[in-house]
Amino acid sequence: MVRGLTVLCWAVATPGLLWAAVRLLGVERGPLVQLLAFTPYVAGWSLLPVALSLALRRWWPAGVAAVAAVALIAVVAPRAFGGGSPAGGGGPTLRVLTANLLAGAGDAPTLVRLVRERQVDVLAVQEFTPEAAARLDASGLAELMPHRRLNPVAGTEGSGLYSRFPLTATGVRENPGGFTQAYGTLTAPGAAPATVESVHPAAPYSLGQLRAWERDLDAQPRATPGGPIRILAGDFNATLDHAPLRRLIASGYRDAADATGAGLAGTWGPYLPDQRHSSDRVPAIRRMAARITGDRIPPVTIDHVLVDRRVGVRDVSVLRLPGSDHRPVYAELALPRAELGG
Repeated sequence: MVRGLTVLCWAVATPGLLWAAVRLLGVERGPLVQLLAFTPYVAGWSLLPVALSLALRRWWPAGVAAVAAVALIAVVAPRAFGGGSPAGGGGPTLRVLTANLLAGAGDAPTLVRLVRERQVDVLAVQEFTPEAAARLDASGLAELMPHRRLNPVAGTEGSGLYSRFPLTATGVRENPGGFTQAYGTLTAPGAAPATVESVHPAAPYSLGQLRAWERDLDAQPRATPGGPIRILAGDFNATLDHAPLRRLIASGYRDAADATGAGLAGTWGPYLPDQRHSSDRVPAIRRMAARITGDRIPPVTIDHVLVDRRVGVRDVSVLRLPGSDHRPVYAELALPRAELGG
């Protein structure tokens, strides 16, 4: 009996330690890539092996479990508290909204209403289709955001960038994994020019896609601390616990949600049942996934707004968009003033 309890304590303490090692070393491979997205949940669970081992007076397992818990909580907890506004926080405001439209099925009137109510300056959309483009303009987006660089494609590969301000140096980048990314440079009144890109790397939904996923993330535009200001907004298909996204951020970005204490708000997960009012536009594969998974997938944070460290972050909200399995992310930013821009 005594030996069995010791084995039990080790059995519940060891997985947490291994998980912490993979996360801290950034060595996720194979199925670990998908699993690592749920690190915030594992961080909360990691306290249970500590309590169990202490209650049973198994000091070595308790020590190992405590090390794992401290490591996991240390990397996750700061997302709930924020890190203050980066330099440049007193400049002109830029309001950014990003939304994955689920192969064009996202509800256009709702998205346009969010743009109007939040006074959004730039909108980045992914899984953007010709039908979605038509519905958005019919719902009033053409008047609100007359400047755009659009690449609508049937299916999930399309991308779009809308703006209240004129766009220059626009283009569309095609990721090796197949998704496209619209981009352009805008200049808000009194602010330094900023290049905004609608980000959408490949999703790691199968083992065969992992190489494309990592390649697409590694190909994202790096920050240019001494040059043009960059903002990346979109569906990154990665959380802050994935090494490729952390490498990108380390080039000179900050995650806006992380900076304001909203970094644990889920943006993708058990939202497929919301499709009931637009099931005619939801791809068959997504409807099948809804029937199979229902609400059993815990929400994860894979939609982000990454900002140049010279950009201030005033507010971040995760909103709702019927018809999509993602939730839009709204970020209110403070750009450097024109005389301070690179």
